[in-house]
Amino acid sequence: MVGRSSFGDRKGVRIAVVGDGGTGKSTLIAAMASESFPDSVPPVLPPTRLPHNLYPDSVPLTLIDTPSSLEKQGTRNEELKIADAVVVTYACDEPVTFDRLGTYWLVELQRLEVKAPVVVVGCKMDLRDEDQVVSLESLTSYLMQQFTEIVTCVECSAATLYQVPEVFYFAQKAVLHPVGPLFDYERHTFTDRCLRALRRIFVLCDHDMDGTLNDEELNEFQVKCFNEGLQPTEVARVKALVDQNVPEGVNSLGLTFPGFTYVHNIFLKKGRTETFWAVLRKFGYDNDLKLRDDFLPVPSKQASDQSVELTSEAVEFLNGIFRLLDTDKDRSLRPSEVDKLFNTAPESPWNDAPYKDAAEKTDMGYITLNGFLSQWALMTLLNPPHSLANLVYIGYSGNPASALRVTRKRSVDRKKQKTERSVFQCYVFGSKNAGKSALLHSLLGRPFSSNYTPTKVEQYAANVVELIGGTKKTLILREIPEDGVLKLLSNQDCLAACDVAVFVYDSSDEYSWKKSRDLLEKVVRQGELTGYRVPCLLIAAKDDLNPYPRAVIDSAKVTQELGIEAPIHVSMKSGDSSNVYNKIVNAAEHPHLSIPETEIARKRKQNQQLLHHSLIFALVGAVVTVVGLKVSRARSVKKNFSA
Repeated sequence: MVGRSSFGDRKGVRIAVVGDGGTGKSTLIAAMASESFPDSVPPVLPPTRLPHNLYPDSVPLTLIDTPSSLEKQGTRNEELKIADAVVVTYACDEPVTFDRLGTYWLVELQRLEVKAPVVVVGCKMDLRDEDQVVSLESLTSYLMQQFTEIVTCVECSAATLYQVPEVFYFAQKAVLHPVGPLFDYERHTFTDRCLRALRRIFVLCDHDMDGTLNDEELNEFQVKCFNEGLQPTEVARVKALVDQNVPEGVNSLGLTFPGFTYVHNIFLKKGRTETFWAVLRKFGYDNDLKLRDDFLPVPSKQASDQSVELTSEAVEFLNGIFRLLDTDKDRSLRPSEVDKLFNTAPESPWNDAPYKDAAEKTDMGYITLNGFLSQWALMTLLNPPHSLANLVYIGYSGNPASALRVTRKRSVDRKKQKTERSVFQCYVFGSKNAGKSALLHSLLGRPFSSNYTPTKVEQYAANVVELIGGTKKTLILREIPEDGVLKLLSNQDCLAACDVAVFVYDSSDEYSWKKSRDLLEKVVRQGELTGYRVPCLLIAAKDDLNPYPRAVIDSAKVTQELGIEAPIHVSMKSGDSSNVYNKIVNAAEHPHLSIPETEIARKRKQNQQLLHHSLIFALVGAVVTVVGLKVSRARSVKKNFSA
């Protein structure tokens, strides 16, 4: 199961050659370029470009000679930082230069944080004392264990050209077909991300979904990856080899996943990383074992006040996936079932912030259907490429371009006084201990907790809200910590992605009310300055406590002056939410309402309207004057003609 590999997404490979002076760096490069041993070479050669057809991958190489002196260390370091691969040389006839690899050169690469693969090369092999010959493996094994960035070690002779081409072939191969992403040398097994990629490929090739690849499916896999089929005898030979070494890798139906991974392990053991990567790249993977951008046609936003949502086709697919995983039909998924869903992705996308704990779960910690769909909606809103990639990872078989859609601009929604969005993002402002987090937790159906933990970073909560008539919308609450407001507002486009802004205050606390009023004023001014004016609501939290009297009077006055609704009184402790989430969604569905307007903005608007009317009157007057003049002239002409 091998074939010619290809690599077409890289324009060249840059290889830096370093080592002690006199070890043969420049001579090695010159011999490679001229295919002959040079009589003399300068101390440092200029960049040497090799033809693209020198090796099977047809990718041109640029060899960079570097100075060994301390005086030109800065120049060498800059080259190392931009190199795709590094060749470190020692002289076979000078053991001290080999010792310097571990005490200086490889340590120096680590100090510079060079991430490129390293090939250790012994030059001047023809000059080594035959009495001091030792095997290369015994010489370098300790070095390779200590410095895992070394991908291979090779000895050569520029004088005889022995293994000179192999030096740069191995360096190029380490860049184009790296081993690091595939194999964990410490655990002596495939990396987790590699196993996940192989599992996805296996599932995609298992058309009848019986957990094995039969002869026909194996042949289709071979044709897809290498453009050539397998003969029945070849298929039988592969299965026999697997059966001898991994009994569970084959059964009466065909090759199982353990057998599939064993075949790919053979590629690695034989040094055929190019064959392994040919498979991975055919299925869209880059060197980080993630899907390449050309496999992910993410629709682009033309304006910052647009957002990206899942299409109905993608939502229907996710509903089907949920039902497939929900084997006990309890409308929830266990953490293990969610992990199983993402075992064909590079990693589970929901294990970390901002997705962790952002969706509705049962008391047992199982994610509900609403939580599942809301989590996808949140990921699509915040990171559309990541969402699309994970849709493809878990088996979305439709056209990826039909999975996401770009919404209409919010400014257009306000003008048309309606919106077609299915997902609304609400910014939650307020002072510390005002009840912001309780508002988020209640959306997720979590019980009230009197334990207060200040929010230091932004938090999200997403859930489905059912409106009157059965319509469902996804509401995403984004909690802005009090200390993070100024940073948020320093971004001119910060309100572009906001559908509604709510300002939560502790109705029993004077400072909390004043802080929320101050935040409201800041956000309103920001909206008026940038043009991203958003509906705003005040939420009087902790309504079970005795209210701060002044807040009751001031809040009524402020809402009246700004032209927005009176504060919504809630008590999460008492379980009284006053239908607040429906009210937030209702404000988002009517984007032209609940938009606060300051006195300055109101006067500016009046002046603009007055100016507009004045211009209309002036224009009408000018038209009347012109018409009058024409009539007058016409009468004059008629009178003169009559005379």
